[in-house]
Amino acid sequence: MPNTQAMTTSFKTELLNAYHNFSATNPARTINTADTFKAALYLASATVNAGTTVYSTTGEVTGTNYTPGSITITSWNAPTSSGTTAYTTPTASFTYTNVTLSTAFDAVLIYNSSQGNRAVSVHTFGSQTVTAGTFTLTMPTNSSTLALLRLA
Repeated sequence: MPNTQAMTTSFKTELLNAYHNFSATNPARTINTADTFKAALYLASATVNAGTTVYSTTGEVTGTNYTPGSITITSWNAPTSSGTTAYTTPTASFTYTNVTLSTAFDAVLIYNSSQGNRAVSVHTFGSQTVTAGTFTLTMPTNSSTLALLRLA
């Protein structure tokens, strides 16, 4: 089964159990810091989808200057809502510098490394390879219709 873009089902349930905290300014838990979220790239032949529950190196890309577990997402737009949709987006693009990733990849997994590497969402894009170059995933506009994470 190919990679499928989705917010993981486990993440939706975990939201209701306060496992994930995207904001340090209005925390739902007793700690006053946001959790650490990361992004990892996956091969086109991998199977990451709504059923993915945790980050795994199985199916993750490998290559020159690529570190497993990869990018730390340093900040998020403050979670907000419009109508019945709550949403947030990382404040910066994900950039992989001077990498060689010669096997086709087409997905990124966002996961919460502060909470046992629990999966948050999978996002797919056109199949890519990179040879000694920079690969950038540009973040969408933070709005109720375009944000990276939207709960309707």
